[in-house]
Amino acid sequence: MKHILLVVLLLLTFPSQATVILVYHHVSDKTPKSTSITPKQFELHLQYFKDNGFKVIALNEVIDKLKAKQPLEDKTIVITFDDGYSDIFYAGHPLLKKYGYPYTMFINPNTVPDKPGVYLDWQQIKQMAEEGVLIGNHGLVHDSLIKVPKGVEPEQWLDEKLNELVKSEQIIKQQVGQNWQYFALPYGEYTPQAQDKLEQLGYAVFTQQSGPVGANTDLTAIPRFPASMPYDQLGPLKNKLNSLAFNISAATQRSPTIVTDSIKADTKVELEVTDFYSSMLACFVSGMDKTELVWDEKKSFTMQFSGELKPGRTRSNCTAPSISKPGRYYWYSKPWFMPNADGSWYKN
Repeated sequence: MKHILLVVLLLLTFPSQATVILVYHHVSDKTPKSTSITPKQFELHLQYFKDNGFKVIALNEVIDKLKAKQPLEDKTIVITFDDGYSDIFYAGHPLLKKYGYPYTMFINPNTVPDKPGVYLDWQQIKQMAEEGVLIGNHGLVHDSLIKVPKGVEPEQWLDEKLNELVKSEQIIKQQVGQNWQYFALPYGEYTPQAQDKLEQLGYAVFTQQSGPVGANTDLTAIPRFPASMPYDQLGPLKNKLNSLAFNISAATQRSPTIVTDSIKADTKVELEVTDFYSSMLACFVSGMDKTELVWDEKKSFTMQFSGELKPGRTRSNCTAPSISKPGRYYWYSKPWFMPNADGSWYKN
């Protein structure tokens, strides 16, 4: 059965500038592969940035420009880490110091131990902060904003998690003197309701779906490209580093993310740039074959899914080659989160 995603294009012609944010977790050859990059491969990334004209900048430079509605500098990269693992200190941090690259680390204060172990302790985190590392917020604990426990109202759960987020921010400020209000979503899961409340609290919010950052990127759903295994190989990574932002409308970036039925996964997407070859636009949904696109008067198209969405995290990735910048691609990713048939949530 085919399901339809409606996409409407606003006919503008300017090309996009973009910053790419990368997310890593472990820098180790002894940790789970799905969240790890080996020290050797990590240095290959850093050397590639240096050799190919990329500028690695601090996260606050990007956020400040987005807030001020200033143009982003092209071919810029931001490096981030989630979870605050100790191998970042022992393996990643020395390499980043060697290359002179700034970076951000998102931590859960309640997982910080009294002594170093799997996670960094406060003494190590303070040392990193003193050496220029930005310390961001990953929540007090690593709880999803959407996976509401049985018997709890969704709004109650969200408010509880956001209250914890504020407490977490206070702890980070007390411990390292930083108060950026940058929040990396645990598991990358969120809802439009969460976006609205996080905006009211003044947070810049980072997801785990792919895509570059552009002038119109919603500050409550800032994409990051995963760069750990299996996405750590330089071949595919090169296209991501050179990707351009489609510049998605505000309404699209606050569209529903939780899906209880595949047919309800349709959403309207407005693209505020047409500097791409529409005939070469391709969209893929995880776990499915390439999606069929049906155009309507060159202003909109429908994405016809080749199968049913399944419980879990699903993402669509749409790419198209740029007209004005040959060899570079526009990129947009949309996530959906679908509970099990009985209403319970899938395991992470």
